[in-house]
Parts: sequence; C-alpha cells; structure tokens
Amino acid sequence: MSKTESASGQPGFGEFVTLVALIISLVALSIDAMLPALPEIAHDLGVVRLNDSQYVISIFFAGMALGQIIFGPLSDSVGRKPSIMLGFVVFAAGCVLSILAPDFELMLLGRFLQGLGASGPRIVSIALVRDRYKGREMARVMSFVMTIFILVPVFAPAIGQIIIIFLDWRYIFGLFLLLALIVSTWFWIRQAETLVAEQRVQFSFAKLICDIRAIAAIRSALGYTLTMGFIFGAFVGYLSSSQQIFQVQYQLHELFPLYFGILASSIGLASLVNARLVMRFGMRRLSGIALNMITLLSFPFLLMAYAFEGHPPLSALMAYLMLVFFFFGILFGNLNALAMEPLGHIAGLGSALIGSVSTLMSVLLGMIVADAYDGTVVPLLLGFAVLGLAGLLTMRWTEKVHRLDLI
Repeated sequence: MSKTESASGQPGFGEFVTLVALIISLVALSIDAMLPALPEIAHDLGVVRLNDSQYVISIFFAGMALGQIIFGPLSDSVGRKPSIMLGFVVFAAGCVLSILAPDFELMLLGRFLQGLGASGPRIVSIALVRDRYKGREMARVMSFVMTIFILVPVFAPAIGQIIIIFLDWRYIFGLFLLLALIVSTWFWIRQAETLVAEQRVQFSFAKLICDIRAIAAIRSALGYTLTMGFIFGAFVGYLSSSQQIFQVQYQLHELFPLYFGILASSIGLASLVNARLVMRFGMRRLSGIALNMITLLSFPFLLMAYAFEGHPPLSALMAYLMLVFFFFGILFGNLNALAMEPLGHIAGLGSALIGSVSTLMSVLLGMIVADAYDGTVVPLLLGFAVLGLAGLLTMRWTEKVHRLDLI
C-alpha cells in the first residue's frame, strides 16, 4: 500500500483490484450460475411453457437496463459509496424474495430486483476506478479486474450444478445473498468515498433529459450503442436458450457446465488477444473484422443446420460457437470504448446511458431469439446471422457518416 493510499484510508492496489473484480463478477455469477437450475425452477414453480423458464435470465438483464440509468447519475450526485451500497441492498432484497417466492411471478420479481440492484455496484465501481486512477494506471487496474472477471463464466454454471445436485435451486440465491453480504461489508469497511463533495453534481431531471438528448445527437455514440444492442441481443439469446440446447437437445445433462465453460473461455481468450492487438490495429478495424466474421460464419452454418434438420453434430456446433464467441470477445470491450469516445465531457451519464440502452435493446432482441427455440438450434443461428448483419450494417453506417479515422 502506498503512503497516499494509507493516508486516505483507501485499500492498496491488490486489495482494490480484488474488491472491484468481486463486485463486477457478482453480475456474471448471478446470470450463469442460474442456467443449470432452470428446469428445476420451472418444475417446482409450475411453469407450463418450457421456454418461459428463460425469463429467469432475461428479466435480470431488464433490471440491469433500468438500473444503469438510475445509479449512474445518482452516484455523481450523492457519491460512489452510498450508490454502491444501495445497489447491494436492492440486490439482497431480490435474493430474499426469490428464495421465499411461492410462484414463478414473484421469483421473477426477485430476479428483476437482483438485476436492478446489481447494476449499481457494476456501473459505479467503474467510476470508482476512474476516480482513483487515470490513463495507463486505470487501464492496468481494469486489465487485472477483467482477468479475474473472465474466470467467472467458466466456473459459474458448475457451481450452480453442484448446488442443485446436493441441495435445492433456492440455495443458489442463498449463495448470491451471502456473497453480496460479504463483499458489501468488505467494501463498506475498507473503501473510502472517492468523489468529494465539491465535485458532485446536483441531480436534475431537466439536466438529465438535456444530456440524454445531447448524447443521442452524437451519431457515433448512437451508432456504436445500437451496434452493441444488436450483437449483445444475439448473446442474450444464447444465454437464455443454452440450457435447453445443451442439456435437453444434446442431452449433455450434468456435462452442460463443462461445455458452457469451454465456450466462455473462448471469450476470455479473445479479451487477452484484443489487449495485444488493439494498440496495433485499432478498435474500429478489429470490430469491423469481428462483425464480418460473425456474419460470414453464421449464414453458412445456418444452412448446414437446416441440412441436419436443426441438429448439427455437437462437435461442429462447438467449433462454430467457439469461433463466433472469440469474435464476440473482441467486440465486448471495443464497441463500448468506441461509443464512449466522444463523450468525455459527460462520461458518467454517457456510460450509464450507453449501458442502459444497449442492455435494454439486447434484452428485447434476446428474448425474441430465445423464445423462438423449437428444439433445434436454427432460431439461435438465425439470430446470430441476422443480428450480426444488422450490427455490421449499423457500424458501417456510423463510420460512413463520420468518415472516422482508424484509432
């Protein structure tokens, strides 16, 4: 710990990175650990239509979409620490409601509250990093944070699988609650407020609307946000239907977490590769290549899936998904950075608005893709192909309008 950190009551570099990584990882864990439990939840709570169990995933994203636009401006007004703690409280309340829920509707309400609450720590913790570090130091912190974060989707489904084998699906929410209590207590005790009173901005709905209009008028920010919405919509469709595809259609049963983790590791590998390549080739060029590859891979594989009546060999499906998710991993960080690039003067609200709009858009599109699941992979592949093409065309429109140079 440096003298400055010690004097200010801030945790040292290693502790701070670990704390932020745990805060951000709570979101991924809350999504991926639920996947193996969807059939048990549907059975215990009397879900008649099997595809409705997917709402356990999509409703969480819906809560996050709303929460980001609330907690972003709130943290600029009241400070980072109270905003993060409020998010933990809402998240914990959602966990308790899901644990005690006697029916599917109340359980979904609990999931919505979990997404709403988790969005607070998720988005405000990035502002926390920005308050403490700048430039290369901030990039260094986020690199370490994302390295830890990448591991969560690899192991989260296995954690959920173990819990439902030995206990009950409600204990998964108990685990979320326990982790939230531990991390929030650690955060409250060790992390001091990073936004001093003099730098806070009084919350105003009029100013909020004005700033939102200003952001929407910047076509590069709007274009890349829409591109994110299309691409993440395909990914949400995969997350929502992956359990049915692997556990039911391909009858992998308890091996589902292993296959899911393998695919998640492809995204993690892409993040590491992107960190090395982005300084040489630039965000726009890499994003353009990734969008082209997703589209070019998806349409031929869709035709192949039709030839196999919607049930291509598992090995072929895994190879395709690993390639596509690798290019997804290239896009995840770059598109957000591209959308944020012209918003330095309103970065806090800009980050919240971009996250909120792209998440809401991805939820709506992902629900359409997942709800179309018919026992084959055709709806998912069609979603990847169409939404990949939509993202590619949107990005080309954005760059054609602005004649932007490669970064």
